[in-house]
Amino acid sequence: MAFLYLKALHIIFIVTWFAGLFYAPRLFIYTMEVQEKEAEPARSILLQNLLRWTRLLWWGITWPSAILTLLLGPSLIFSSAYYQNMPGWLWIKIGFVVALYGYQFACHAMFVRLQQGQGVWTSQKLRFWNEVATILLFAIVFLVVLKSMVSVLWGLLGLLVFTILLMLAIRLYKNLRESKG
Repeated sequence: MAFLYLKALHIIFIVTWFAGLFYAPRLFIYTMEVQEKEAEPARSILLQNLLRWTRLLWWGITWPSAILTLLLGPSLIFSSAYYQNMPGWLWIKIGFVVALYGYQFACHAMFVRLQQGQGVWTSQKLRFWNEVATILLFAIVFLVVLKSMVSVLWGLLGLLVFTILLMLAIRLYKNLRESKG
């Protein structure tokens, strides 16, 4: 029974962690766009609000959820039979999770720079960066749900196709935005 409670909590904190990982880079985008395009006094007012919202999201939701996810993940492994014989799909999932923490740390570096009033990337580059969490989410969920039913090769091929389609959609969206003015 404890395993199911741990699993439920793990899923809840994964969801809240991803909420932060999805929304924080959007706030980074908006911050860069305000820095690039807005004139005073709107720039100062908007930046103050965007930086505050980002700070609250980052320290109030994203980091606590990432830490709780990290604590609950291994507790699930050790409260199940997996710790005795880890299946291959779980090792691959752990690899994607490590990549997700790498993404978190890279976002943290951007967060710090923005909080200090420094710029990061252009808003267009940040729009591509924002999709990294989406790609990792797809990879992790498909691995957890399908486990060994899907070969790693087919899964990676599907992930590649998904990534290409996502990037094409971002380009199309940019072109539509630019054509409307």
